Amino acid sequence: MVSIDVWNASVDFPIFDAKSRSLKKLALGKVGGKIGSEGRVPIIEALHDINVSLKDGDRVGLVGHNGAGKSTLLRLLAGIYEPTRGSSRIVGKVAPVFDLGVGMDPEISGYENIMIRGLFLGMNRREMEKRVDDIAEFTELGDYLSMPLRTYSTGMRVRLALGVVTSIDPEILLLDEGIGAVDAAFLEKARNRLHDLVKRSGILVFASHSDEFLLELCDSAIWMDEGRMKAHGGLREVLTSYKGRDPFENLSPEMLERIGQSKVLSGNGGE
Repeated sequence: MVSIDVWNASVDFPIFDAKSRSLKKLALGKVGGKIGSEGRVPIIEALHDINVSLKDGDRVGLVGHNGAGKSTLLRLLAGIYEPTRGSSRIVGKVAPVFDLGVGMDPEISGYENIMIRGLFLGMNRREMEKRVDDIAEFTELGDYLSMPLRTYSTGMRVRLALGVVTSIDPEILLLDEGIGAVDAAFLEKARNRLHDLVKRSGILVFASHSDEFLLELCDSAIWMDEGRMKAHGGLREVLTSYKGRDPFENLSPEMLERIGQSKVLSGNGGE
């Protein structure tokens, strides 16, 4: 059974070459948290006293302003960062999707990048070979798939990356939103693939600024602020506290119906 458990975990980053306040400020903006010190070495306290227990079927959204620690927490949950203090345990195959461009080479073709990206996400070559035709059809890139990735527009690269990401079979899916560069029609098409991806995953942790995506894919949330968990509970409750308003109040009947369907499909009850 897949699970993620984190106990009293903190993550610190020593900045050995920091020579100015601006450098420390830049580093802080990348990872979140607060600046401390250990002797003469500045320390970025990226995460502080994190306690999380997730099990099969959990669908958790991460909310908070830029630099609040969401991406750092995803990396802790993925096992990429080890806690400086405290401990963590991860059971299951993790598919970390933090940057849709990671694992893609601009000098090789789209077809070749499909294979490389799939391997990066934990699939094997045989599994990816079975998925190539489906991914190609989904992306609608046609002959461009035989051309180097450097010839693609930003939107085309996102299409290719989304095609690969939504084809995998993750046990633990850690997703950082990055799909704003595609047109509205394709984004609607991608929504269906994302729903199917979430259904196939055991655990989902999704960092996003989009209320709609969070409401569609998640039923609970963690609010991060300065590297700390400010709130953890039901999605509607946490979003209302974070945003200062009820995220459901201005939604259309169509959107409310979609949210209800997505929660049933993902194995979680509606609100």
